[in-house]
Amino acid sequence: VRFCLNGGIHAIPSADQIRITTSLKSQRGSVWTKNKSVFEHWEIEVTFRVTGRGRIGADGLAIWFTEEQGLEGPVFGAADKWNGVGIFFDSFDNDGKKNNPGVVVVGNNGRLLYDHQNDGSTQALAYCQRDFRNKPYPVRAKITYYQKLLTVLINNGFTPDKEDYEFCAKVEDMVLPPQGYFGISAATGGLADDHDVLSFLTFQLTEPGKEVPTPDAEIPQKDKEKYQEEFEHFQQELDKKKEEFQKEHPDVQGQPADDLFETVSDRELRQIFEGQNRIHLEIKQLNRQLNMILDEQRRYVSAVTDEFARRAGVPDQQGQISQQEIDRVVKTQEEVLRQVNDMRSSMADTLRLVSGAQHPGSAAGVYETTQHFNDIKEHLHVVKRDIEHLVQRNMPSNEKSKCPDLPPFPSCLSTMHFFVFVAVQTVLFVGYIMYRSQQEAAAKKFF
Repeated sequence: VRFCLNGGIHAIPSADQIRITTSLKSQRGSVWTKNKSVFEHWEIEVTFRVTGRGRIGADGLAIWFTEEQGLEGPVFGAADKWNGVGIFFDSFDNDGKKNNPGVVVVGNNGRLLYDHQNDGSTQALAYCQRDFRNKPYPVRAKITYYQKLLTVLINNGFTPDKEDYEFCAKVEDMVLPPQGYFGISAATGGLADDHDVLSFLTFQLTEPGKEVPTPDAEIPQKDKEKYQEEFEHFQQELDKKKEEFQKEHPDVQGQPADDLFETVSDRELRQIFEGQNRIHLEIKQLNRQLNMILDEQRRYVSAVTDEFARRAGVPDQQGQISQQEIDRVVKTQEEVLRQVNDMRSSMADTLRLVSGAQHPGSAAGVYETTQHFNDIKEHLHVVKRDIEHLVQRNMPSNEKSKCPDLPPFPSCLSTMHFFVFVAVQTVLFVGYIMYRSQQEAAAKKFF
C-alpha cells in the first residue's frame, strides 16, 4: 500500500528518499500519512539511514502510529502526549548509562509526557540496544501488530541481505487505536545526523479465512491522481532548487560526479565492513558446526552408555547404566590417578630430603623420611579401600566378590599390577638409600 506523505518543517523530499533532518543543529522534521489507516492488523517495513561525521550522533528518529496526525514537537521532532505507540531510534545518551544507540518502544494514552532525561527508560514497554548509525547498507525495521502483539525486528545494515532480520523487542497485550496515522519524525540537537528515509511499506494482515479487500477499494482513483499531481509538483520544485543552486554555485557543478570515484578512506571503510560481514557469516557457520558436534557427542555418550550396560550385564528392566554411575566410575578413576601423583610427589620430596641429609646422624632427616613412608602407606590403604568399594558396588548381591567385566581403560591398572609396581619401587628406593649410605661411609675412610 502506498501513502502520500506530508512533509514537516525541515523535511526535504526527493525522487528516491526523504531527508527528515539534515546534519545541522536543532533541526526537526516529520512526514505523516494523509489518510487514516483502517487496518486492524498491520505490518510496516521502513528502510532508513542515519549518518553523521561524529562518533556520537543526536537526537534520533521515531516511527509512529497515532490516533491523530502528529505535529511538530519535542519528541524526536513530533508532538508530545500522543495517543498510540512510538518506536524511537535514540542516538544520544541523555541519562549517561551508555546504552545508546538503542530502540525504545513507548506507548501513550494522550496524557503522558515523554521522559527525555532518562531516554524514556521509565516509560519503555520494550527496549533493545542496536547501533543503527553509519552502516554500509540501509537499516531496515519491520514492525508487526497482530492480535494485540507488537513485534519489532531490525536489520542492522551490515549485509545487503534484505531479509537478515534480528529480533529486537516484543510487547504483549498492546492496545492501539483501531484507526490511525503512520508517521516518521527526526530531530537533531547539539550534535547532528542526516536522517534519510528510503522506503515506507505498509501491509494489511488478515486472519485465516477472512477475505482480503482489493487495493482499489482502499484508495479512490481521484485521490491517486491528486497524490500523483502533488508528487510531480514536489519534483518540479526540487528541480528548480537544483537549477538555482547550480547558478549560484557554478564552481561545484562537477562535484556530484565525484560520487562515481572511491576515495582511500571510503575504500578502507568498505573493506572493514566487508570483513565484518565475512566474520559474521563465519560465526554463523561455526555455530551450525558446533550444533552438529554437540549432536555427535550426544550420540557418542548414548553409545558408550549402551556399551556399559551390555558389558556389565545389567538386567533388561534397568535398561542402561545411569549417568550418575558413570560419573562415579570416572571420579574414582580420577581419585586413583590423583593419589598416584601424590605418592610420586611424596617420593620426590623424600629423595630431595635424603639428598640434603649429608650427616647420617641427623635425627630430623630420619624422622621426615619415616613420616613420608607412613604417608605412602596411608595412600596405599586409601587406594585399596576405594578399589574394593568400587568393586563391591558394581557387583550383584547374589554373586561372589569378584571384579566385574568392565571395558578396558588405557589409564587404569589392575590391583595386583598396582601393588607389585609399588612394592618394586619401594624395594628399589630402600636399596638406593642403603647403597648411598655405604658409599658415604666408605668415602669418609679417606678423610
